[in-house]
Amino acid sequence: MNRLAFLALAAAGVLWGLGFPLGKLVLQETDAAQMVLLRFAVAACVSLPFVLRKESLALFRSPVLLGGGVLYGVAFLVQFEGLAHVSVTLAALLVGAMPALIAISARLLGEPVGRASWIGVAAATLGAALIAGKPDGAGSPLGVGLSLLALLLFLSWIILMRRAPKAADPMAVPAVTVIVAAFAILPIVLVRYGAPRLDLSPGAWAAIVAQGGLSTLFATAAWQYGLARVGSASAGVFINIEPMMGAVLGVMLFGDHLTAALVVGGLLILAGSFVVVLGEKSDAQPPPV
Repeated sequence: MNRLAFLALAAAGVLWGLGFPLGKLVLQETDAAQMVLLRFAVAACVSLPFVLRKESLALFRSPVLLGGGVLYGVAFLVQFEGLAHVSVTLAALLVGAMPALIAISARLLGEPVGRASWIGVAAATLGAALIAGKPDGAGSPLGVGLSLLALLLFLSWIILMRRAPKAADPMAVPAVTVIVAAFAILPIVLVRYGAPRLDLSPGAWAAIVAQGGLSTLFATAAWQYGLARVGSASAGVFINIEPMMGAVLGVMLFGDHLTAALVVGGLLILAGSFVVVLGEKSDAQPPPV
């Protein structure tokens, strides 16, 4: 069992989850698309030291990384555009479906999916649904369509990144990914929304820097490290740590109510993650002779 891989996947979920409260602070001063651009611009700047070697620069010629970077950046833009037309509750519920989509796609692509992974997927998906609550009347058809499109783009990115080239520096591949993503979304945001505001408060800039460094570059690096070492279905379970973190931080920092559904949902997500880890450990043991 690759314990470090599962720790990296859990860290990715936590770091992505931090993006929710950090984004809430930034959105008080600018709109979502420009926040995404600033977030990726910071991530790209932080990534530069990891791509200065000749071997790392060669990764920019990889069709997989070029396509993956474009998918990653555009997926974030579509997701936040969808959030403008749906409630956070409905968006969280849709994100909660990702582990199931990943497991199904992995099975269709011929990747073995063990029983423990299916159990973990079911528990994590149910937990995310409980955290999200009832999305009745919580969004327009356009918002739902954009949110579903974002999920498909993220799913395509996950599948594509399974084929990412190996690199001597483990940070090189995620660094190239976020740099390509930043350049991919730059013209889209400039044409559709104009240049982003730069006269933001120190608090907003601190949140953007944290988003770029922690919730983008290092979250991406942790996810790609784990994904390369465990099955897609097993990795997908840890995505639901993201909405769980958003809900928990909402209670701790923004005065949201702690409900029984949040507690039970969070426990189900954690239980699903443990089932996957323990199942992987069991599968890794040699059969008795």
